[in-house]
Amino acid sequence: MEKSEYRVYGYRWVVLAAFMAIVVANQMLWITFAAITGNAASFYNTSDLNIGLLSLVFMVVYILVSLPASWAIDTYGVKVATGFGAVMTGLFGILRGVWADNYTLVLVAQIGIAVGQPFILNAITTVGAHWFPERERATAAGLGSLAIYLGIFLGLVLTPFLVSRQGIAATLVTDGIIALVGMLIFFLFAREHPATPPCPAGMEVRSLVTAGYKQIFRARDFVLLLVIFFVGLGVFNAVTTWIEDILRPRGFTSAQAGITGGLMIAGGILGALVIPTLSDHRRKRVPFITLALTGATIGLLGITLAPSFWLVLAGALLLGFFLLSSGPIGFQYGAETTYPIPEGTSNGLLLMVGQVSGIIFIVLMDILKSPSNGSMTLSLVLLMVLMVASLVISRFLKEPRVFLAEIEDLSEAPCADSAASEVKS
Repeated sequence: MEKSEYRVYGYRWVVLAAFMAIVVANQMLWITFAAITGNAASFYNTSDLNIGLLSLVFMVVYILVSLPASWAIDTYGVKVATGFGAVMTGLFGILRGVWADNYTLVLVAQIGIAVGQPFILNAITTVGAHWFPERERATAAGLGSLAIYLGIFLGLVLTPFLVSRQGIAATLVTDGIIALVGMLIFFLFAREHPATPPCPAGMEVRSLVTAGYKQIFRARDFVLLLVIFFVGLGVFNAVTTWIEDILRPRGFTSAQAGITGGLMIAGGILGALVIPTLSDHRRKRVPFITLALTGATIGLLGITLAPSFWLVLAGALLLGFFLLSSGPIGFQYGAETTYPIPEGTSNGLLLMVGQVSGIIFIVLMDILKSPSNGSMTLSLVLLMVLMVASLVISRFLKEPRVFLAEIEDLSEAPCADSAASEVKS
């Protein structure tokens, strides 16, 4: 195939933006109740744990649906598989608003939205593989992950504000409208493939998804990465879900909890823009994974033990910046270190282990909280110990062979230099 047949299209950014729109909507709906746990428990006349279940159900459903979702993405493509996830998000998002006064029906709607989640999130690296050259794929994964963080940020920060002004029911209707808009943007602008590939064919061919599941656990570095994601993503899911319960025993309000969670996600948004871009520029993955885990551990220490609200905010910012920036690098590292296993397979497994640990950590944090004042300090200290262990494990990772080969052998190909080959859509 001639080099002239490889093109990097400007429309790749439009496709990525359309994908990000439905990611934002889906994650807003997931985290809605985290910063208003107390208010929601009073509104529905139920316990904090039942309100936590509205978020926890996303993790349970993810475990059940992730592998079929990855298979669908790898078999039918992003337009069809992620389109299904977009429909589930938009449809059940608006139904959640219609059923807002009934806890049981709201839980049903959350399950419907949760079914759509893996069809969306598992496609992050697939979108990058279809549209972006190898040297931009961590950046593309970073922007896809940024959409996750932006959705969580909006859910944490806007929900307490909206609830205080228009109540829980009207807030859920507003969220549903946002979900419908995200669904429409995806279907209007998303495309499966560019007219010509962004890289030589050998860089895009992937093994069959069924073979991928058999091969993936033979990759030593990917197994280590699974352990790291088990801890890191589990910590993120647990801290985000219980953010109000973590801060309430120390005298902080739900509004302050929303600000803390929002600042953590804002740090993650900044980190997802900066760290993956540096990783692409330096053409290294492992040092940035280690750096991210180090900074995240220090940030978790701040959230756990800081005596003042300002120090809590500093810890949240640090935790978000480093922990969330490690996600997109980890996704791309997983895709590169397991090549030619499909991106949807490696991406889905990484997310799935984080959901498993999220469920475990969330339940244990509720069990281990102080019976006298509800403090979660003990469980947070245990999470810090696990973060230190994952940091040690990261030192045994090796740079992916495919990424090194691409640098060495394809440096003259158009896919290695998007500026030289970019064309209009």
